[in-house]
Amino acid sequence: TLADEDLQLRLAQSSMIFDHNDKLITTLHGEENRTLITDLDAVPTRVQRAVIAIEDERFYKHDGIDLRAIIRAAVENVSAGEIEEGGSTITQQYVKNVIIAPGETAARTIERKIEEAALARQVEKKLTKKEILLRYLNTVYFGQGAYGIQAAAKTYFGKAASKLTLSEGALLAGLIRAPALYDPYTNRKAARARRNLVLNKMGELGWAQPHEVGRAKG
Repeated sequence: TLADEDLQLRLAQSSMIFDHNDKLITTLHGEENRTLITDLDAVPTRVQRAVIAIEDERFYKHDGIDLRAIIRAAVENVSAGEIEEGGSTITQQYVKNVIIAPGETAARTIERKIEEAALARQVEKKLTKKEILLRYLNTVYFGQGAYGIQAAAKTYFGKAASKLTLSEGALLAGLIRAPALYDPYTNRKAARARRNLVLNKMGELGWAQPHEVGRAKG
């Protein structure tokens, strides 16, 4: 059973050093480059939707696990006793990142998925969907040493997460599944294709209008 302290964010943050004129001199990173966002409203709805569209489109409908997604992933990806991350909900990913295997890669076994699903359901009973999404966005890895949406926005676009455009948000959302594979610094073509996939998914779900999708791809 999850205790309340198990759900607390115990995450390494970045310390920013300013001079006497409040000008940023440097940023001292802890074990991870991370700056927490404390209010989900600081993340534009378009960016939230981009992440949900590609990672867990039924996020607001399930109770921590999505049987449809698990079955689909099992049919497509089960190999040698492993299940790919495609069946994991945002809640399950949060559980894996913070509780099961913080700071490391968890084994992709059926046993681990069962544990992940059980803990995800407990999390859903203790936290609201908005709280889970906020914690997830502060936890997930986006590549280039950036943990959390705020660090990712700074790393890739030199701006705060609150200023991300639809196109930028879609690119970051696309990184989550495989940051190295879709890294725009090293594989621009793959990153662009993945971003467009996210945008198309948002269009299919009715979360972005056709003209918005077209403009974001431009």
